Amino acid sequence: MEIKDLIDSTLLRPEATRDEIVSLCEEALSYGFAAVCVNSCYAETVARLLAGSGVKTCVVVGFPLGAAATEAKVCEARYALDVGTEEVDMVMNVGLLKSGDPRGVRDDIRAVVEQCDGRALVKVILECSLLSDGEKVEACGLAVAAGADFVKTSTGFGSSGATAHDVRLMKEAVSGRARVKASGGIRDLATAMEMVDAGADRLGTSSGASIVDEARRRGV
Repeated sequence: MEIKDLIDSTLLRPEATRDEIVSLCEEALSYGFAAVCVNSCYAETVARLLAGSGVKTCVVVGFPLGAAATEAKVCEARYALDVGTEEVDMVMNVGLLKSGDPRGVRDDIRAVVEQCDGRALVKVILECSLLSDGEKVEACGLAVAAGADFVKTSTGFGSSGATAHDVRLMKEAVSGRARVKASGGIRDLATAMEMVDAGADRLGTSSGASIVDEARRRGV
């Protein structure tokens, strides 16, 4: 498997334009990335451009705070699915975890998983910069219990992004019951490979093309 096969090419900036999204999809098709990850307002555009290509349409839900009502997350996921989304990256409700409400966290995730109902993979963004190691492990367990396919390190909008420590911790916590996506601050091949070596199964990055170009130059 090449590094390109692990990359979710990402553009989640609030000022991202439709033309930039189109260019992102064209680049993803050219490189053969795993997925293109965007905000839900662009879900239909991306799904149309990627249809039949093998590059998946990935849409964030409850982004970037995770503090929306469960019903709102479910509604956003339903819309994304209806227009062709194949992967959903939802943000966990960090506040509920820190409030000592694990059932609330689990049920919030499960509601989105049930809405996706096998039509889309669900990745749960933990926002690790806000959590202790113990909370990260707990969050991984809740995501697995809720039926999530992946746990993911961060939104890229927090105080820090992916770290090898967090990826290793999450990989051990899910114990093969889910996969791990590293996201946030992955801008070069060295960082990408550090995350892969730590156990990441996917890489969320806005620098996919330059990472793959560097890998090809080095024969990685």
